[in-house]
Amino acid sequence: MRLGHHENLQKLRAKHMIDTATPNRKGPLDGIKVLDFSRILSGPYASMVLADLGAEIIKVEPIEKGDETRNFPPFQGKLSHYYIALNKNKKSLALNLKSAEGVQIAQDLAAQSDIVLENFRPGVMDRLGLGYETLREANPRLIYCSITGFGQDSPLGDKPAFDIVAQALSGVMSVNCEPGQAPNKLGIPMGDMAGSIFSLFGLLAALHERNSTGKGRHVEVAMLDSLIAMQGYLSQIYFVTGESPQPVGTQHPSIVPYGAFPTSDGHVIVACLTEGFWHNFARSLDMEELIEAPLFSVYEQRLANRDALHEIIYARMKRDTTQYWLERLSEFDVPSAPILSIGDALEQPHVRDRGLVEAVDHPTEGPLRLVRGPIRFDGQGPLAPNAPNLLGEKTAQILSEDIGLSDDQIQMLLAKGIIRVPD
Repeated sequence: MRLGHHENLQKLRAKHMIDTATPNRKGPLDGIKVLDFSRILSGPYASMVLADLGAEIIKVEPIEKGDETRNFPPFQGKLSHYYIALNKNKKSLALNLKSAEGVQIAQDLAAQSDIVLENFRPGVMDRLGLGYETLREANPRLIYCSITGFGQDSPLGDKPAFDIVAQALSGVMSVNCEPGQAPNKLGIPMGDMAGSIFSLFGLLAALHERNSTGKGRHVEVAMLDSLIAMQGYLSQIYFVTGESPQPVGTQHPSIVPYGAFPTSDGHVIVACLTEGFWHNFARSLDMEELIEAPLFSVYEQRLANRDALHEIIYARMKRDTTQYWLERLSEFDVPSAPILSIGDALEQPHVRDRGLVEAVDHPTEGPLRLVRGPIRFDGQGPLAPNAPNLLGEKTAQILSEDIGLSDDQIQMLLAKGIIRVPD
């Protein structure tokens, strides 16, 4: 550790008021072992959440360069921002799966794991000798999760799938823009993350079922399926009306007023989901007469006369500043918010007081700030995070402790290029 790392870490923790009083407590998934072959995002996000909940994650990485995201700029020192964001609390095992010895090590680890997670194209794990049917012979209790772009039986099954592809095919990009503008992808990688999130539902359900049956499951989740499943009322608008929802920008397809409203120096979000909030908003504008106005008095009329109502609201709100309206709307109990940058969002008091950012120490790059998970149990947040591993950092430990290899055997595997440890 370079001189000053410890001091810098303590300063970061003090600045952000991080609770490190109970770093050794156990999460509800303590004792669950996950063998994670996934890479990039759909998969690593899921295994990171499982780690937040207390599971042990063995992340299997190619010996040459590891998870592809290790090489995605920008970097903190030699660490990729992308890899840092998705791989805290995992044990890196650098393994050559193109070799029979490497596959055998993976099979031995799977035989004692609770969960195997992978996100290759359909058929890849079978060709490696690591498919579900093969691994469950030695471990009938194994829960095996496959995250793919489109699923094994899709006509798109062999097509490469990335976040933007799933967003385009789901329909979500068609409504993610201002009216008349070009379609846009969501700012967060929801195509990838949707697959991860639904895989967690499946994995936790399968773990619960195994408690009574003693048997595992093959959980399969497709990114495109997951995004379509998350569209909620947008899908139902199409089913009910026969017409696809059209883009409305920050507005709502069926609730008015709702969205970003211009002020003299920016914008404010207002969301009047109920008649009560609409009445509060009208009063905050000093326009209580709008409540009884025939064009705006009831929900259906406001929707039909959206443009006319917006013109009135815009003219009024542009006369005062964003700060004025935030205070005014809060006074009248109107759901509202400023539009923060990512940096401002991470530095706001809510994040500090909820302990959502943790400072951890990395063996080569010093203090790192990480976002913690949102789930709390008995008033306590997720387990204190550990920094993402160097490539192969836990290889020797895993081979020794989990499958009982001797130091000589580990050295032999190193010499043959079957495994890798940090330089």
